Formats: sequence, C-alpha cells, structure tokens
Amino acid sequence: MKRGSLFLNGSALFGFVFLYAPIISLIIYSFNESKLVTVWGGWSIKWYAALFQNEQIINATLLSFKIAAISATLAVVLGTMAGFVLSRMGRFRGKTILSGWVTAPLIMPDVITGLSLLLLFVALESMFGWPAGRGTGTIIIAHTTFCLAYVAVVVQSRLASLDETLEEAAMDLGAKPSSLFFLITLPLIAPAIVSGWLLSFTLSLDDLVIASFVSGPGNSTLPMVIFSKVRLGVSPEVNALATLMILVVAIAVIAAIFIMHRQNRYKISQ
Repeated sequence: MKRGSLFLNGSALFGFVFLYAPIISLIIYSFNESKLVTVWGGWSIKWYAALFQNEQIINATLLSFKIAAISATLAVVLGTMAGFVLSRMGRFRGKTILSGWVTAPLIMPDVITGLSLLLLFVALESMFGWPAGRGTGTIIIAHTTFCLAYVAVVVQSRLASLDETLEEAAMDLGAKPSSLFFLITLPLIAPAIVSGWLLSFTLSLDDLVIASFVSGPGNSTLPMVIFSKVRLGVSPEVNALATLMILVVAIAVIAAIFIMHRQNRYKISQ
C-alpha cells in the first residue's frame, strides 16, 4: 500500500472515530443500570421508561418541535421572498441595505441577537402592550428572524444558478407573473426551499442562547431543559433522549438515501 493511501485512510479513520466515538459512547451509556454515568452498572432500559414518565422533558420536546416547525415554515416563506427579490429584481434603491439586513443574523453572535430581540420585545410591550409577556410567540419570532437569513441565502444561490431561459420561454408563451412563479420557478427551486426548511428546523431545534433571552416562565425549550440538567450533572434520561433523537435522524437519513437511490435507478432505466 502506498504511503499516500495509508495516510488518507488513517486520516479518514481518525476523523470518523473523532466524530462518532462520543455518540457511540452516549448510546451505550443510555443503557447503563447505574445512575452515575461514569460508573458502568450493567445493561438496563429503565432510563427510557423514566424518560417517558418525565413530563418536563416530554413537554419541552413537544414545545421545541412545535416552535421549530412553525419557525421553519415562516422562515421559508419570508426567506424565499427575500431571496427572490435580491436575485430577480435587479438593482433598486435600498437593495444593499436589504441584503445587509437579511444576512446580518448569519454573522451576528447569538448573544447579541438574543439581547437585541429581548430589548425590542420589552420596548414594544412598554409602548403598545404587545407582546404581553415573553413565551412561545416571542421564541417563534426570534427563531424566524435568524432562520430566514439561511433560507434567503440558499434560495438566492439557487436562483443565481438557475437557467433564466426557462422563465423567458414561459413568458414568451404568455405566462403571467404569478403563473410563472408557481408553475416554473417554484418547482425549480423546490430542493433549495426544502433544504432551507430542514436547515431552519434544525437550527431552531438546536438553539439555546437566543431562546434563553426571549422565553418566559413555563416556556422552556428542550435545549434549555437539557442545559439546566447538565449543569447539575449528566442525567441518564438525557442520554436516553439523545439516543432516541439520533435514532430518528438515522432513520430519516437512511430513508432519504433509499429514496434518492430509487430515483437515480429510475432515471437510469429511462
């Protein structure tokens, strides 16, 4: 075996071990009989049973998925509109400012974003009486704000690489602007929209810092609950929850690969 191949194989192996060894360790210790995660006490599934009896974690999980789904959907709508305007409307007054506003959350630290949104909500409440306290609504607004930036970038990149002759041909055949967008442009950028939704869903589900600023009592998301528990020591229930989430993600990835493989085989057969 050549030295170059040996080095590449060794580097790849080291990379996989570095990435996946902690995940494998977490999965193994989710079946630990002992309550102490540093002491192995034998195999057991009691922490999975305890997890489904923990109302705090269950409620936080349902709330996080609800917020992530709503925020991702709103971010896709607003981000697609912003990406379309920046890519298709040419040069107009205020385009540079709009582009800066849209992409600012990408480079802004989460602490600054969370603090600025907190001050905004406090000012709005003092002037207009809305929002009446911080809770699920403010978290959704905050998550939509920074998620739409990612959607706008993804959609704008897709539109920039899109063949505009398809749209021009549709207009030559008499397609109206609304029909052009929904029948031609939207199907062509659908993969980017789906990618933006999945990315926004993941970012919202994973967010801790911004949600900590804009949430209120009784509206703790799953990352906030996990963080509060980890500060007092890693609970085996958290390991069980993380294992279940890894299982769901793995099933989704395998299903996506299977669907893509079937689509490729269908295209080849055609």
